[in-house]
Amino acid sequence: MPGFADSFGTFSPTIHGLIVSSILLPAAFTSFFAGHLADKVGRLNAISIGAAIFAVGAALEARAVSLAMFIPGRALAGIGEGFFLSTVVVYICEICPPERRGPVASLVQLLTTLGIPTGYFVCYGSVNIKSSYSWRLPFILQAVFAAALACTCRFLPASPRWLIDRGHTSKVGPAMDRLQLDMQQFQEELESAGPAAGDTNEPQARQSYQRLLWVFREDNRKQAFLGMFLMGAMQFSGIDAVLYYAPTVFRQAGLSSTQSSFLASGITGIVIFVSTIPASFLSDKWGRRTSSLWGAVTMAICMLLIGSLYASGSVHEHQGAARWIVIVTIYLFTISYSTTWSVGFKLYVSEIQPPQTRAAASSLAQSANWVSNFIVALITPIFLDYSSFGAYYLFGVSIVLTGLVCLMYMPESRGKSLQTIHREFDESLHVKVLRAIGRGWSQWGRKRGGVKVEGPKSTGSSISELSKLEKTKETSP
Repeated sequence: MPGFADSFGTFSPTIHGLIVSSILLPAAFTSFFAGHLADKVGRLNAISIGAAIFAVGAALEARAVSLAMFIPGRALAGIGEGFFLSTVVVYICEICPPERRGPVASLVQLLTTLGIPTGYFVCYGSVNIKSSYSWRLPFILQAVFAAALACTCRFLPASPRWLIDRGHTSKVGPAMDRLQLDMQQFQEELESAGPAAGDTNEPQARQSYQRLLWVFREDNRKQAFLGMFLMGAMQFSGIDAVLYYAPTVFRQAGLSSTQSSFLASGITGIVIFVSTIPASFLSDKWGRRTSSLWGAVTMAICMLLIGSLYASGSVHEHQGAARWIVIVTIYLFTISYSTTWSVGFKLYVSEIQPPQTRAAASSLAQSANWVSNFIVALITPIFLDYSSFGAYYLFGVSIVLTGLVCLMYMPESRGKSLQTIHREFDESLHVKVLRAIGRGWSQWGRKRGGVKVEGPKSTGSSISELSKLEKTKETSP
């Protein structure tokens, strides 16, 4: 934005990347502890604290007179964002019944995507203000909305699962009434989960710290590591490269004026918002696994196509159809991301975690997301400056690798209770592999001319014993 350049000067691609990404590392650091904070003070209090810190940081950015003041404000905003972002999804997952969890939790992403075009068009409108308010106004609005979030959290009902976990049983009934939840269904889910952490004799402070370590126990770490990988992979799809540097990306494709690039960026935000609407309301019909795989295929095609067009020298700034193909493909990429990974991954990562470690594991996954986001935000302007196609190939290959991981290690979670998901996830990673080997062994034996093969029986027996062992381990205190 010209007004920002007038206030602070112009920057090299490296400094540009550092300024943009300065919000991300603090967010990654605080996300690591957000689960502990949410377990200790409650989901809503953690969200409120994070939003208040973000508001102060945004206000500092709006008031900045130098980079020495602007960057600390941005870092403070990142600290607040790290506290509240992952906790929002945890809170929603805990207050929703299984049949409504997908659409309701997806509303978070839907409203986030509404903020993207709003931000672009605010900048599109403020860029013509003949003062530093051309770039200060967006930060002022951020501070106002964050302060509003911090205040409104005080009027929402607490998570019944958190109340049970902390021993506040007398408050569970009123919270359930306000949320209009079925008490019998809630009790059945709690019984299937086994003893809550709050039912032990351990001091509460010690329990909260232990949960950071419980994430890495043998029966929990598979979910935690998959969640961290998926949240990091979201950023290496290239979506934030498009969002953070959309004006640069569109200028590279031939839209040279500042207003044209902001307008194209705003249209990108509208496309993301509109495509997120059906994805949010149909999330429990499509399934998390299916949408993830389709998203990987379509997004990889888009990124590799754009990279190939630039690598072949087909894209020219002022002529040729290739530049329009690039622009349209960017829009197709954002549509694919918004209808698949954007909605599904964040919800899925929280769903698959065991109840006792859900907040801590979700926070670790969000921390991985911020670290990946920082790397992408830092390297994208450098890539775009030195290579027109390198970034697109990097993102395309990352998407392909993520799709393979989803194919092999991602069980479906649609419409299932949180405790059922935990059991199925455990089974899918070892028992189902043995079943597949057993079926393959049996089919190979039949193809050998009807020769009786004893392998499948022993494999099936091992599977049965392994399943019984898992169920015994899950129900034991």
